[in-house]
Amino acid sequence: MTFSAGTTLLGADPSLLVVRHDLSGVRDGVVRRTVRTGVGTVEDQQVDLAHGCVSCTLREDVLPTLARLARSKPGHDLVLVLPEVVEPEAVAAACDHCLVNGVPITELVHIDSYITVVDAEYLLDALAGTDDLTSLGIQAAEDDQRSLADVVVRQIEYADTLVLWGQSRDGAFDTSRLSVLLQRMAPWAVHLRADNDVVDAGTLNRQLRHTHRHRPETPGVIARGLQGYPLGVHEPESDCGVASVVFRARRPFHPQRLYDVLEDVSAEMIRSRGHLWLASQPDTVVAWEFAGGGLSMGSLGYWLASLPDEHWEHVSDQRRLAAALEWDPYYGDRHQYLVFIGLDLDTVELGHTLTSCLLTDAELADGEEIWRTYSDPFAGCFPLNVQELTDSDDPGKPATSDAEGAQP
Repeated sequence: MTFSAGTTLLGADPSLLVVRHDLSGVRDGVVRRTVRTGVGTVEDQQVDLAHGCVSCTLREDVLPTLARLARSKPGHDLVLVLPEVVEPEAVAAACDHCLVNGVPITELVHIDSYITVVDAEYLLDALAGTDDLTSLGIQAAEDDQRSLADVVVRQIEYADTLVLWGQSRDGAFDTSRLSVLLQRMAPWAVHLRADNDVVDAGTLNRQLRHTHRHRPETPGVIARGLQGYPLGVHEPESDCGVASVVFRARRPFHPQRLYDVLEDVSAEMIRSRGHLWLASQPDTVVAWEFAGGGLSMGSLGYWLASLPDEHWEHVSDQRRLAAALEWDPYYGDRHQYLVFIGLDLDTVELGHTLTSCLLTDAELADGEEIWRTYSDPFAGCFPLNVQELTDSDDPGKPATSDAEGAQP
């Protein structure tokens, strides 16, 4: 949530506690924490941290602050305004695993909703840009290599509530186009609009608070398809210039043919995500992510069809159920599931291009032994090891997160 949205909520309920951390000095081990109510600022404190990074800030100050306020102000709701470079999924992960004075944070604080407020004036530039956080001088740690687009898409896709704030500088049509784009990127979220000139604080308060929208069991977006959750919507007909294509297939991709079209299928794309399988690497679930001009591919672990029986117990019930519902006697649970979202896409050509990368009938007839001998530009990019059989039971957490394979 943005600071302006938090301030608007204070106008409807002065008893709210709005917590905000300024990370501009985090790389020097310094964070500034403020806590505000509708009456004024009740805390404004500099926090010195042993390590200059976002994860230590969450662990050492953000979560302890929420726990302290929950104990000392039991009748007050808390609104945590995350810094721009913090992804909400990182907060959710910290809540799942961090203890505050030996007590799980989830026993002290109930997360009602994760809300992302996006500025209509700058959204498209952020999504389509190729700048990384370091070049912009806003990286969260010395080794923070994320792009701005990566951060923005993760903030959008993890949220259960999205608020498009303000108007595009290019007019009403462009604002509507941004609204459609957000709906295609996060069809599972509740979508709201707020005009920055006239915002009804009472209405916004009712729309955002006490909604119980957060579902902590939902996996991360890049692997949610493995658990049977939708990855996107198939809306190939343009709406305000925005199209969304869901590509699904059971046949494997030929590695060389897929590699040869990486640049073509990424052109004019705002976002694509999902998972796939390569004929040459039939054991591996390959993650696919495109944002901000960069394509990343990495390992999401083993297909269930490749797992020895004794390791199935380490896989989540939801993953096993989703696989069983679509199990194929030849392919098992292996399949292609990719979503492409962009502006002015030639969706028919995109479908033809991807289909041309699948194995032909003759190649399928050759069998897996021959597939494994194919020339593979992706060889070595998605390593698997025995430890992953037990460590990767939660497909929401890729075994090699942020691993980059071949790029166009």
